[in-house]
Amino acid sequence: MGIKTNILASMIGAALATPIAYAQNSTNGRDYFVIQKTERSAIVSIGGTVVPYREVTLSAQLPGRIVRLAGIEGDRFKKGSVLVVLDTAELMAKRRAAEAQMSSAIAQMNNAGVQYSREIWSPRSDASPGGMGMPNLFDQMFTKPMENWVGRRQYGAERYSDIYSSGVRIQEAQSAIARMRAEIQQIDAKLRDARSIAPFDGVIMQKFIEAGDTVQPGQPLLKYADVEFLQMEVDVPARLRSDLQEMMILNAQLDMDNRIIPVRVAQIFPMADVQRHTVRVKFDLPQFVATPGMYAKVLIPDSSAPKQTSPIIPRSAICYNGSLPVVYVQDTDGSDKIRLIRLGEQLPPNFITVLSGLQAGDKVLGNPAANPPSSSWSCNNPHSMPDR
Repeated sequence: MGIKTNILASMIGAALATPIAYAQNSTNGRDYFVIQKTERSAIVSIGGTVVPYREVTLSAQLPGRIVRLAGIEGDRFKKGSVLVVLDTAELMAKRRAAEAQMSSAIAQMNNAGVQYSREIWSPRSDASPGGMGMPNLFDQMFTKPMENWVGRRQYGAERYSDIYSSGVRIQEAQSAIARMRAEIQQIDAKLRDARSIAPFDGVIMQKFIEAGDTVQPGQPLLKYADVEFLQMEVDVPARLRSDLQEMMILNAQLDMDNRIIPVRVAQIFPMADVQRHTVRVKFDLPQFVATPGMYAKVLIPDSSAPKQTSPIIPRSAICYNGSLPVVYVQDTDGSDKIRLIRLGEQLPPNFITVLSGLQAGDKVLGNPAANPPSSSWSCNNPHSMPDR
């Protein structure tokens, strides 16, 4: 994701291509704009909220005490940075105990292997009962062969049993080693869960804990977000869904300064809300124009509504008599007359629609702040003041 420079340029170019409903005319060194009739699609203004492109809530995975908190709200971190650390003294003690048990299991396996080899090369069933001289010789030459012949003892079965028993002890030792290895891996996983890692480059949006707090599994720790790229989240009426397509460029108005900016349709959710009958839509915003949590309005065309024929004038032509917007209109005798108007929606880059007060053919003074007519009051319009 990300609105790259070339994409942003195309967005701005597309958004600013607004049809102008006037013709410029100069009289006595002053620029007048002749209002003309024009038809345009109805625009619906829908409010939404600026949200980060990515936002996660980091939660505790195991109980423990917070021993380190990397920062506070607004601090930036790179991907992989350690944000929160829990006390791991108990886990480290368990790991050392598991390592000791694993060392014992390895020793038992080695011993079982030695006993198995001894049984292969020097079976215990062939060992003499001990002693010297004629008794031992008589036992080896007559007693054992006779016991095996009459079936009282089976030395082959005894040797097989001893070899099998030695092999079982090897398998038990190997199982103990595997069990200890799995326990150590489990402890290592808990040690990793004791640290909360930044999943991407971002900013701490909100912290719910302080160093020294004791937390339980599932308890929220931090809200972390990528604020380099922002989006606007809007619940659009279902009837306007057909007028939207992904990658479509529209205009939006920021609440802080009523500025018009281009936005791009990033995602249209596939299902409408069953109670409100709205579809959630996300719009990509240009970089560095807003902050998360701000209110903004997106201007969406409504193809089902009748065409609008409101005049459009530049914002520099508007003056304010107190709180009332007015314009200077050239009369038939060439003088400028003040006329009260009612404003509509703003259009990029610096235009605005007029709902009432003007009609086709009227000549409106384009910038009365720069070329003030003779009047008992001065033009008050911050958007039309010349640069000093």
